[in-house]
Amino acid sequence: MKLVWSPETASKAYIDTVKSCEVHQESSVAELISAMAAGWNAKLILETWSQGGILATSIGLAIASRHTDGRHVCIVPDELSRSQYEEAVGEAGISPEIIIGEAEEVMEGLVGIDFMVVDSRQRDFAGVLRVAKLSSRGAVLVCKNATSRNESSFRWRSVVDDGSRRLVRSVFLPVGKGLDIAHVATSGGSSSNSGKGESRWIKHVDRQSGEEYVIRK
Repeated sequence: MKLVWSPETASKAYIDTVKSCEVHQESSVAELISAMAAGWNAKLILETWSQGGILATSIGLAIASRHTDGRHVCIVPDELSRSQYEEAVGEAGISPEIIIGEAEEVMEGLVGIDFMVVDSRQRDFAGVLRVAKLSSRGAVLVCKNATSRNESSFRWRSVVDDGSRRLVRSVFLPVGKGLDIAHVATSGGSSSNSGKGESRWIKHVDRQSGEEYVIRK
């Protein structure tokens, strides 16, 4: 098995996220990420969050998980972040599973990740990507706030090409503060791009700038 794109599910998640994120900052990022997670029919959706982070992405991922009947997990570093995050998501009407701890340690108990979002501003974001236990179908990994990350030398191949998984494709999108996205194949699933009809196009319009982006998947 491998990740299969569903444009219908992606569209539904995108529309629902637009409705839910109208008053949130970086809503364009949330809409795009939500559509991607839903379109790939992600069953285990993981994100990292710390105190003061933007909530819109969580709303988008929660909506995507509803459309895929998936599990939405958020890793927070400490009790203060958990309290702040829990209060915020409660006001937004969503209830992701919250796990407290260092992301690299918590990752040991999370197997089969289909879709993962990390904040590039966090010190250990690259390490988290390295230890993530991905689904046998492969996974989509997203670094948000990519233009402000500390590791200027970051390369996807340095964190995903390790013998058991392989970078299929990656793309950088100037949405919000930058989205760096990678599609990763694992040894448990096919990574071929040659099959007919497998490519899909996603059109996304940044509501703040009015710019239109077309992404091939």
